[in-house]
Amino acid sequence: MIVALDTQLAVGTATGAGVYARDLAAALDELGAGVRELSAPWLDPWRFDRRVLWDQLLLPLQAARSGAALLHAASGTMPLLRTLPTVVTVHDLAWLRVQSHTRAYARAYFGTIQARAYRTAAAVVCDSHFTASEYRALVDSRATPDVVYPGVDARFAAITRRPDDAPFALVTGTVESRKNLLVLIEALPAIPQLHIVSVGPQTPYADSVRARAVELGVADRLELRGYVTREALDDLYARATFALIPSRYEGFGYALAEALCAGLPAIAARSSSLIEVAAGVLPLVDPNDITGWVDAIRALLADRERAEVDAASHRASNVARFAWPTAAAAVIAVYGRVCA
Repeated sequence: MIVALDTQLAVGTATGAGVYARDLAAALDELGAGVRELSAPWLDPWRFDRRVLWDQLLLPLQAARSGAALLHAASGTMPLLRTLPTVVTVHDLAWLRVQSHTRAYARAYFGTIQARAYRTAAAVVCDSHFTASEYRALVDSRATPDVVYPGVDARFAAITRRPDDAPFALVTGTVESRKNLLVLIEALPAIPQLHIVSVGPQTPYADSVRARAVELGVADRLELRGYVTREALDDLYARATFALIPSRYEGFGYALAEALCAGLPAIAARSSSLIEVAAGVLPLVDPNDITGWVDAIRALLADRERAEVDAASHRASNVARFAWPTAAAAVIAVYGRVCA
């Protein structure tokens, strides 16, 4: 069985779905699956017009010529016209839920049009039970998508914790509205000893974050670093006091899963898939409850040693829960069912 795997979003600096496609390809290869990675390195995957060109023309053409038995649309978007049975990974339904502030053509393509396409897929894989429930609510009430947690890069399990004396919180992921960084800026004045380090690509929302930090007099305790190297990110996971994940909507929540696997204490929003990924082992706060965030952060800072011990005690079980060999084996089982 040969599988054509869409890895276009892994071109350049991968985030989210690109990390998923890149690491899934490696995990499938480790298990001996025949994978044809499909991409166009010369094509910017983050420009809307070029993303559509890839999804709807170049991807199906490459798939048709790949000699594969099926196509895996691993980036959450799939061609409308195809020559191969197609498995699609639905990472989230954010475009149908929380992206009303974005351009209408983007909402139509990534939301409505893709939702219609999903119904024609040979199989649907969702990143979490939460996303599967969203799929049934928003796309197809009779569907039975497969739930397969993405794996977390094994390097996070190898990180040795060495927290800095001066406390700082690590926030990873795209700086955009649904990630809700502003709630942490609102909390900062009440926690004068804390710095926040944010890493990840920035959208215009980052300007609102900076402006509010200036208004509150906490700009000197906020770093928006944008993209950082793997080495720099691993160093931050090793040195941070804790991770904060205040997102209002996540289909899976890589930031939280990575923190769990790195043994990094964390506080997450009581929202979407984060509740499921947290699995009852760390504090959850309503996304917009500023007082709740202040109280949770103060409690963790008051007993940092206990937070470290608790995070370490759950680390091994989370590394096992988010292991790529397990995820890849489950995806191979989906392939086998489709080909059969």
